Amino acid sequence: MQAFCNSQPGWVYSAAMAEPKRIAIVHDWLTTMRGGEKVLEAICGLFPNADLYTLIHRKGSTSPTIEGMPIHTSFIQHLPFAGRIHRYYLPLFPAAMERFELADYDLVISSHHCVAKGVRTPPETLHICYCHTPMRYLWTLYDEYFGEGKAGFITRLGVQMFLGYLRRWDVRTAQCPKHFVANSGHVRRRIREIYHRESEVVHPPVDVGSFVPSHVNDRYYLVAGALVPYKRVDLAVEAFNRTGERLVIAGEGPDLIRLKRIAKQNIEFVGWQTDAQLRVLYSGCRVLVFPGEEDFGIVPLEAMASGKPVIAFGKGGALETVVDGVTGLLFANQSVDSLLDAIRRCSSRDFEPEVLRKHALKFDRSVFLERFGHLVHQWWEEFSSERQTSRHPR
Repeated sequence: MQAFCNSQPGWVYSAAMAEPKRIAIVHDWLTTMRGGEKVLEAICGLFPNADLYTLIHRKGSTSPTIEGMPIHTSFIQHLPFAGRIHRYYLPLFPAAMERFELADYDLVISSHHCVAKGVRTPPETLHICYCHTPMRYLWTLYDEYFGEGKAGFITRLGVQMFLGYLRRWDVRTAQCPKHFVANSGHVRRRIREIYHRESEVVHPPVDVGSFVPSHVNDRYYLVAGALVPYKRVDLAVEAFNRTGERLVIAGEGPDLIRLKRIAKQNIEFVGWQTDAQLRVLYSGCRVLVFPGEEDFGIVPLEAMASGKPVIAFGKGGALETVVDGVTGLLFANQSVDSLLDAIRRCSSRDFEPEVLRKHALKFDRSVFLERFGHLVHQWWEEFSSERQTSRHPR
């Protein structure tokens, strides 16, 4: 059975080593198509014969590549309103993930930002974790999700009751994978600090070929992505409330009602956009505004692939994607004044679309497939060799 996809670059095979016959891919949930799902899509492309395990699957919410995989869900799938309010079942996620039966698989790849790395695998199975981030709402961004004014009293009380248990489980199950892959140097440091594990860095894939560098400027600024607290879209809203310039916000999420309440008439909410619609928005915008601290951030690179510069908060993944003064501008403090200063500085600069696209190509999908595929194959050969040695010691 051909487990690895030979059509991808970077595969070097050893005839002496048996390929993994059964592969499982584990992803936290399948309810939308965001950055983590774009990584998952690429992994599914590398291993098209794999089975896919997830807590919840909302049919049709992801790409055809993902939807075409054999998808296995947990008991969370059958709980009331799980498709819409699955995050309220967070305390049950560890138990649901641990109930998956994966003993028959040779290779398990977990795509983790919540609990996926916690799947149980026997010693005879190689488990590799691609980590988008340790659970951010338990560690680095607890206040942004559950602080005063960010969540209701009942929600905050419930999270506080289970916080200690969830953190202990998160750290304990960090020992489950044999290898970690981080999506950025920023996340690698976080994995080291929280999980006490080392990791390799493989940046997420950007489908640069889907974007065309544009010289069009329809005189609007753009924010694109999920409308959740840590992305700090409120900073952009407050900044453009002051400037009066046009701001288009593409996305949906729990912060939408609050953001609409504080936004003035020059700010337009266009909701969730298809990939084709996003390409049009990137093409016509003046600048992409990226005010949150991200683990990595695919959206800025999609904007650069479209020939558009980025104004980003100078912390986290943006430091690995935005070259200050070359592909955009970084602002130092997560404040309205700091963002306004960057907007003013950007208005007096010219950015060359072809230069921006060339930079985005460093993060192209082909680079991800080459790097991640090489690591998996290398680790599989090492694991197979160790397993053979243990079975037939000299």
